[in-house]
Amino acid sequence: MRKDAGVDGDAQRIGQLVWMFFLKILDDQEESLMLLSDDYKSPIPDQLRWSTWATDPEGITGDALLDFVNNQLFPKLKNLPIEGEERNRAIVIRTAFEDAYNYMKNGTLIRQVINKINEIDFNSTGDKHAFGDVYEQILKDLQSAGNAGEFYTPRAVTQFMVDMLDPKLDEMVLDPACGTGGFLAHVMDHKSDHYVQSTDDAETVQKTIFGVEKKALPHLLCVTNMMLHGIEAPTNIAHDNTLSTPLKDHKWRGKVDIIVTNPPFGGMEEDGIEKNVPQAFQTRETADLFLVLIIELLKEGGRAAVVLPDGTLFGEGIKTRIKEKLMTECNLHTIVRLPNGVFNPYTGIKTNLLFFEKCELDGDKKPKNPTSEVWFYEHPYPEGYKSYSKTKPMRIEEFEGDGSEKAWWGDLKTRDGRKVNDRAWKVSVEDIKANGFNLDISNPHLEEEGHKDPAELLEAWTENRKQLVATQEKLKAALAEALTKTSAA
Repeated sequence: MRKDAGVDGDAQRIGQLVWMFFLKILDDQEESLMLLSDDYKSPIPDQLRWSTWATDPEGITGDALLDFVNNQLFPKLKNLPIEGEERNRAIVIRTAFEDAYNYMKNGTLIRQVINKINEIDFNSTGDKHAFGDVYEQILKDLQSAGNAGEFYTPRAVTQFMVDMLDPKLDEMVLDPACGTGGFLAHVMDHKSDHYVQSTDDAETVQKTIFGVEKKALPHLLCVTNMMLHGIEAPTNIAHDNTLSTPLKDHKWRGKVDIIVTNPPFGGMEEDGIEKNVPQAFQTRETADLFLVLIIELLKEGGRAAVVLPDGTLFGEGIKTRIKEKLMTECNLHTIVRLPNGVFNPYTGIKTNLLFFEKCELDGDKKPKNPTSEVWFYEHPYPEGYKSYSKTKPMRIEEFEGDGSEKAWWGDLKTRDGRKVNDRAWKVSVEDIKANGFNLDISNPHLEEEGHKDPAELLEAWTENRKQLVATQEKLKAALAEALTKTSAA
């Protein structure tokens, strides 16, 4: 691909790879379906199926292949008829290609790429497992291409959040800013590992997972990710902007059991989109709009886990009103404070994991059991770490074992058994209200280290200064002695 004049940069190379992987995965999947059912018929015309034009390593190449891809494959898949028994699959294919592009201009190089892709059998468990690691590397490369700060959330974070939410088999799970589908993939794995005992159960999992992504490339990556996880026609992954629908008219308002997401933050939405939320919460800061959206979409008793930046916790004005809404209409029970560098090297923004439940309403339509206290847990660096990096990322093992969040969490549903310790503390809602709903609350167990008596600090500084001067004098003496010996020689 790097030899091809039409491909400019890693983001385009990955975009090129993804539509090819999509067609290959789809074709392998359809091959399996045809073996299981004589009646299955692909919505893709035979001459456009991957197995027809791509699988022969000595097949169509050069200008003929380039002409086929640009003038037959893409135009027809972008306008694929939505009809017949396989209309759902046709919808997925058409949506996948509506914003896809063939960037490559050399048909011979295209053939070389295709031949490499054909070495993978997506019906082979071993190949599929190995490709999972390749796929994750693609996501990281996309992020390092400077194109997608919001696309990839570290696996350790997504897995921990899903484990603590513990989505049950028939609970509807939504990621309203799903990116490449990391959270949804973990939800599928969690449900499959803990609750699936039959083929009907497996179908239930597929029907209860929903995602929305507004950008074309991460959407296609998410659809491909869901197919790799066994969803035959991931029509529940929409290519759309969840914020573009007025909240009062939203089809999921008050209907979602679980929301787990890392909404894009630090960005601004397009003009007018803020008018889709009530006036008191109107802002163009994306993370704030998503927080309002999540509160509204949850059903009574619904649960959420959300990645949010420090700015949301200490922000004032509209941010204060949004936090008041959150703590009044929901039980904000836990905030896990992550250390710097979790998203390194892509962003240095410090982040937090907020866990909350939507309150049920009483007879007067007032929330029952809103936030009474918030537990905070400060996640430490592993021993020997000063920060995270590409070569030393956060690992799921950090959340497990003695002294970890999972050990401290208590009962998954009631959270009974929690105790204050060096990393965990709780703050009453009264104190939070008195402080203007500022949730940027530091670990009180570490305050002593930074708030010593001024006289003690001055004494310590004076002693350090004496030691520094003494060390300087020794260095001068050693250097003078060395120079004297050199001169004598």
